[in-house]
Amino acid sequence: MSKQLIVMKFGGTSVGSPECISRAAELITAAAAHSSVAVVVSAMSKVTDTLLETLQRAEQGDEEGLEARLRTLAQRHHEVCRVLLPAGRCAEVDARIDELLGQFARIARGILMLGERPPRSIDDAVAAGEKLSALLLSELLNVRGTPAEAVSGAEVIVTDDVFGNASPLMEETNVRACERLLPLIEAGRIPIITGFNGSTADRRPTTLGRGGSDFSASLVAAAIEATELWIWTDVDGILTGDPRLIPDARVLPEVTFEEAAELAYNGAKVLHPRTLAPVIEKEIPVWIKNSFDPAKPGTRIVPKLEGACGVRAITSLPHVSLISIEAVSASMSGAQLMARALQAAARANVEVLLLTRSSFRQNFCMLVRTQEVDELMENLRSELALELAHGYVHPIRIDHSVGLLAAVGEGMRGTPGMAGRLFNAISGRNINIIAIAQGSSELTIAVVVKQDALEEAVRAIHASCGLGQVQPTPVQAAR
Repeated sequence: MSKQLIVMKFGGTSVGSPECISRAAELITAAAAHSSVAVVVSAMSKVTDTLLETLQRAEQGDEEGLEARLRTLAQRHHEVCRVLLPAGRCAEVDARIDELLGQFARIARGILMLGERPPRSIDDAVAAGEKLSALLLSELLNVRGTPAEAVSGAEVIVTDDVFGNASPLMEETNVRACERLLPLIEAGRIPIITGFNGSTADRRPTTLGRGGSDFSASLVAAAIEATELWIWTDVDGILTGDPRLIPDARVLPEVTFEEAAELAYNGAKVLHPRTLAPVIEKEIPVWIKNSFDPAKPGTRIVPKLEGACGVRAITSLPHVSLISIEAVSASMSGAQLMARALQAAARANVEVLLLTRSSFRQNFCMLVRTQEVDELMENLRSELALELAHGYVHPIRIDHSVGLLAAVGEGMRGTPGMAGRLFNAISGRNINIIAIAQGSSELTIAVVVKQDALEEAVRAIHASCGLGQVQPTPVQAAR
């Protein structure tokens, strides 16, 4: 393929209204003038939530609530169709909207009869949101003279059968994606691919979990060996901090894959933590761009940066809990106790965000998302039932009043005194540090503080590291 190949991903807010879909079509057409293009789309903003609420109402036996939400979904998508497309095209597209919503309605009404929501049925049903947005965007492009075709992610991405949070099978995905997408691209048609969903090897529908649309785009980019991946969203790029907490946070023009992944893992909302994994191995650059202000340069995510220095961004995660486990006697193997606790977390499919331990007292603590605590505690109490019953292990303690902040930067590698500088910034605001962790890569320093001090700690480190926007001097301001 002689042209460069760009995969463009549009999030829910970027296709959330007729105006947004129209703007997305303009961006696609502009890119197609000089490049080959494949597109991945989310459902329109809030549509996936409405689909899930509909299924929940069905499970609860609320037929009236189910039918009301079906009407809301139909009204919204038919209205978008009428705004975007000429009258002569609307009739056929309206029929296809009704067909897609009819398939969803049949599953929802089946759940109403059963009184339960099988995970496989949920995955089959919620794909409707992306199918509807792909239909509307592809039809608009065709009307405007840019050949396009809606393609289901189930035809492209192969996954395991963990319904609701499936993992991709890359070798099979590479084959299926190339077979389905490359002939379209070579024929000059732009595939508009539904994000978030895939299917097993035997074609049973699956979903990739929250953040799955960005992940889908990364999987597609890697599978068809794209030149670049452009993720269109509603922010200007990756910032040095959350602008809601830090008014002078600025956009970073470039970050490395590792920096972006660490920021996502520790709470930054721009990307889902899994998004970058498929493109890292093939070193496919990723752009984060604002579809509401396309003139903004955005952030480019690249394999390496030259001359990076110190901390580059701060992120935080408020809704977390600290689980503390301690052996009664120092003679008990802390390593074995910790290993069993981690096995319990793995069985519960709980992500451990931070882990620290004491060498003598054989105690350690794990930081997890608060919403996952109940599942983790059930598995921990089962795993350590004998030790807890006989008093070999102290009762497990849970602290919900904490928050996590992380300072991230390639430039921290081997920089003397970096941790001390961060701790001084925090302690200078009279904030107590509860736990710390720094990986051997020296890329991230993670700190646990009390939740009510989290925002102040974030601002303290951001200011101490000089990450804010450069303020004009009085002479510059006068000009």
